Amino acid sequence: MAQPEWNVMLASCPSRTSLARIANKWTAMIVIALSGGPLRFGEVRTAVEGISGKVLADTLRDLERDGVVTRTAYDEMPPRVEYQLTDLGRTLQEPLAALGRWAEQHIEEVITARTAYDSR
Repeated sequence: MAQPEWNVMLASCPSRTSLARIANKWTAMIVIALSGGPLRFGEVRTAVEGISGKVLADTLRDLERDGVVTRTAYDEMPPRVEYQLTDLGRTLQEPLAALGRWAEQHIEEVITARTAYDSR
């Protein structure tokens, strides 16, 4: 059976849900944080300032479901859980890092544009 042609622009295409997940601000920051290697929940939360524990847990669960992140629980006392990018997740490192760099490099232009827009 031939693989269907996916088209993210079609409302019925399942690739649209993947794009929505990847384009989520928290997903991008979590992937960037995990690019350096496995992290515990608290370490991810520290790296991604401003994210609530609930949103982080929900986003990590969604990323695990999508095959982007793995969750490893160690049978230790106290319990230890680590999150890391899968091979699929690592394919997002470069494009999301590029978006992060773009945001940092162009923030002054964005602020100028916002100020001009808001003053009209």
